[in-house]
Amino acid sequence: MTVSKTGYYTHRDCWKHEMGPGHPECPARLDAIEDRLLVTGVADALQHCEVPLASLADIELAHDRMHMAALRGLSDRLIEEEAAGGPPYVQVDTDTSMNRHTWTAALRAAGAALAATDAVMAGEIENAFCSVRPPGHHATRTKAMGFCFFNNVAIAAKYALQRYNLKRVAVVDFDVHHGNGTEDILAGDPRALMVSIFQHPFYPYCGDQEPASNMLNVPVPAYTKGMEVRDIVDMVWMPRLESFKPEMIFVSAGFDAHREDDMGQLSLNEQDYAWITMRVKDVARRFARGRIVSCLEGGYMMGPLARSVEAHVRVLADL
Repeated sequence: MTVSKTGYYTHRDCWKHEMGPGHPECPARLDAIEDRLLVTGVADALQHCEVPLASLADIELAHDRMHMAALRGLSDRLIEEEAAGGPPYVQVDTDTSMNRHTWTAALRAAGAALAATDAVMAGEIENAFCSVRPPGHHATRTKAMGFCFFNNVAIAAKYALQRYNLKRVAVVDFDVHHGNGTEDILAGDPRALMVSIFQHPFYPYCGDQEPASNMLNVPVPAYTKGMEVRDIVDMVWMPRLESFKPEMIFVSAGFDAHREDDMGQLSLNEQDYAWITMRVKDVARRFARGRIVSCLEGGYMMGPLARSVEAHVRVLADL
């Protein structure tokens, strides 16, 4: 029997991670999303789900053990030093830092993607949206970067392949930035297909070269408009997704390509995000029994972010 419910995954631990005053990747992003879903009534149509901590064994499906140990070590040191009057943050790269709650928040963010995968595979829900932070798609197998510590989508994709013995999973990434971490983890795995669109040249200044045949990256110049992106989805993404026939789809749902988001210079709007979601959902229903797990990535202007997530979730939930 087809299940028409959409799961909503979030946890208060995801609010506790923050990287200092004025940082764009801030807890207020989740407030904006939650407020919008509540005031529009969308929240009432969703199944609100528990979010566990991801196990280290599951994270290790996508990340090197030394990377995990280094982050845990930084977290433990930070907690000790802060208790002794030290600084509340430790820098990981030029724009990414940890506070005493980051480690737990990152485990919750990955745990949401894993729990959503379990629920979707069990048929308890048809699809899910994980409103979590820190985001994940820049985290490589061995490195935290670009606001990201663990790669939530890549972990869940690897988990679905191993735990449920799926033969084909797809990752769709429409963040304004290239998902270099997801590419690093999944490139060369014939069981996975990644399709993405992103502004280029732009952080992290890669993605214009195909590292493996299972990566379909489409870099676009600044000021590309929504209709041009729709054409790329129809003419480039869709044939590849249809020929791949994924058994489950994971979405790196970044909304910083919105025309009002000054993090990037693309020109998408809420209707474009809804349309892209409809196209992805069509593939999922034809080949994957509707199974989609979507995880929040970018989006840094509160109004456009909240409206875009609403549009995305409305399509997932058939509202």
